[in-house]
Amino acid sequence: MTIEYSDRLRFAGYAGLFNIPDAARDTIRKGAFANTIAERCEPLPLLWQHRPDQTIGWIESMVEDDRGLRVIGQIDRSTSRAASMLRDRNVNGLSFGYRAREAHRSTSGRELLAIDLFEVSLVTHPLQHGARVHFVA
Repeated sequence: MTIEYSDRLRFAGYAGLFNIPDAARDTIRKGAFANTIAERCEPLPLLWQHRPDQTIGWIESMVEDDRGLRVIGQIDRSTSRAASMLRDRNVNGLSFGYRAREAHRSTSGRELLAIDLFEVSLVTHPLQHGARVHFVA
């Protein structure tokens, strides 16, 4: 089945914010996503609550700006539960699955300097409170 563009729900938001510790005491530094952005040939999967068996869409684009990792994504079925919950603002958190390429530990937590991204997830409670969807179309 081919999904028509009108069957998709698009959104924009921040999957991660720079220089703000998350609930796990990880702090992402600007430039940490640069390798993933430069090396990625295919869109990142968009998962529901980090569940690998629940791919709900794709991340169309991602870019680092002064605030963090800004993403534009789509949920494949605009009639899905995830799309409905996002439209109704019942869920609007973003998070990401990753492996740290380069990090430094200190008593205040981890400083993430280089990250390999595997996925972005729509989540109820992001570890980084400000990592949210800010526009839905």
